[in-house]
Amino acid sequence: MGDEGRFRLVLAKEDFKFSVAHFTVFSAEEAELLHGHNYRVAVEIAGPGVGELGLLADVAALKAEIRRLCGELDSRTLLPTESPLVQVERRGGEVEVRYRDRTYRLPAADVVLLPLANTSMELLARLLWQRLAPSLAGTAADTLAVSVGETDGQRCEFSALLPGG
Repeated sequence: MGDEGRFRLVLAKEDFKFSVAHFTVFSAEEAELLHGHNYRVAVEIAGPGVGELGLLADVAALKAEIRRLCGELDSRTLLPTESPLVQVERRGGEVEVRYRDRTYRLPAADVVLLPLANTSMELLARLLWQRLAPSLAGTAADTLAVSVGETDGQRCEFSALLPGG
């Protein structure tokens, strides 16, 4: 990297948020009750240089994509489809989810099924990273970090090099 330094752009706008219901599974014996969070999202991109117009990336397009992804999750119940401990089944216009002796039936329109083992902050941050990364192809950014916070003072960040970075 030398003495040239790096550019780092942080986006943590007031409207980068989504409110959802979920439960986190801790083990085969323990899981949270179904409850809600008002998640906050922050995104950081970095790179060793900028494009010919002095920009790391198209910030307006990146902000629009963050808002779109938050909107897809907002006001829904998030359910993991890859959990060995949670069974999720679509039945007509409903989704049934089971964990141990608990069963929930929810309108399918109120649910977002996610390809995750759990609806934890950690996996939500990585999922948003995976969905944002393609929008940065061809930019000067080589690193993307996505932070998901569920309460003040509690958040998780997933950071990795971008493909080709």
